[in-house]
Amino acid sequence: MAETCSPSIALAQPSISRGLSLRANFSWTFVGNSINSACQWGALVALAKLSSPVIVGQYALGVAIAMPVISLTSLQLRSVIASDVRETYKFGDYLGFRLYSTGLALLTILAILLVLHSGPMMTLLTFTIGVSLAIENISDVYYARLQYIDRMDRIAKSQMLRAPLSLLAMGLGVYLTGNLSWGVAAMVLVRTAVLLGYDLRVQTQSSEPLESNSPASRIEFERLKEILRPRWELRPMGRLLWLALPLGIVAMLVNLNVNVPRYFIQWKLGTRELGIYSALAFLMSAGNLLVSALAQAVFVRLARFYADGRRRAFAFLLLKLIAIGTVLGAGGIVVAWVAGPRLLTILYRPEYAAESRLLVWFMVVAWIGYLGQFMGCAMTSARLFVEQIPLFALGVVTIGAGSYWLVPRMGLQGAIVASMAGVLIQLFASAGVLAYGLIKIPELRKEATTLA
Repeated sequence: MAETCSPSIALAQPSISRGLSLRANFSWTFVGNSINSACQWGALVALAKLSSPVIVGQYALGVAIAMPVISLTSLQLRSVIASDVRETYKFGDYLGFRLYSTGLALLTILAILLVLHSGPMMTLLTFTIGVSLAIENISDVYYARLQYIDRMDRIAKSQMLRAPLSLLAMGLGVYLTGNLSWGVAAMVLVRTAVLLGYDLRVQTQSSEPLESNSPASRIEFERLKEILRPRWELRPMGRLLWLALPLGIVAMLVNLNVNVPRYFIQWKLGTRELGIYSALAFLMSAGNLLVSALAQAVFVRLARFYADGRRRAFAFLLLKLIAIGTVLGAGGIVVAWVAGPRLLTILYRPEYAAESRLLVWFMVVAWIGYLGQFMGCAMTSARLFVEQIPLFALGVVTIGAGSYWLVPRMGLQGAIVASMAGVLIQLFASAGVLAYGLIKIPELRKEATTLA
């Protein structure tokens, strides 16, 4: 049986009810995600403006190698923490586990690079990208606690600090040295500074402001220091691994959905074509930031609806999210159809605009993906972890087989068609898993009543 927290060392203190409202949390999350996504896209724009599609392709390949490993070992602990409404584990258990798994991720990335014989420059670039993602991964576990206590404003402030500084550091590094690895290394330093200087500070993690001259605040400060200290007990970590491993596999499969076409593009078409594909694909993030903000803002509420057996409230909130995703996806398709060539010329370079016909296809994939993200958020909030593995594995197999067959014959458009087939299959399968989860709700309520 999982360990139960005592009141003195619980994940969050009883004052969590004094967190921000849903509207305020969504507003802060949207602003933070908007700035974060804009700066990530800005980094790609800077690379496209300062270098060639080949350099953009090298960066995309490095991310494609490192990101699935980081996703697997992250085990989506943020979702596990935010949905742990009964406070089954201590925050220190989550933090210690994240530190262990992140170290394992970096060793795995290095091993993959050595096996692939990527060459010294590509190995250095990819490993540095991995370190950057690992630091972001550690910040994410602190974000999870803030999400749990409904303080999305502090997550947004961290993003608003980290993202522009990372963009500036990377841009200056590439501009001054002409070397992409130095640019990524500068980004690593910035992310480390934000993690140490803001994310893990007690004042940031406190649900209420701490006054330096108040005895009560000093007591609270010491209590929070104890809560935020990593714990290294193997038994809780083993239970967390067993609980969250399905989510880690799902996260890796979701990431492979994005990156499998890129492996085949690199293999069959080359680094330049990979750079163009990645630059166009990143424009889908314009809608993803709104989808992600909505999903994060409602996640805890969905989890509580499901835990309390409120099936109708759960389904109604999910349907509202799906309606928003449909409107957002349709808008993206219209913009790509009307203004695609001009938009790509302004944002990147003329060689990217020459492939503007692909942008409409990307927006169709994005629309289906928005709906799938909301479905995935709902499944995770309901703790339907294991059930997600087969449907995402089926998507990866579909995309891989489609890419193998279509990329050599249709080029970049073949990669997009393969992605579309995969996300469609996942969408329909997700609807089936959620229907199954909603049917289970009466059984869960009966079980909870019996245990009580």
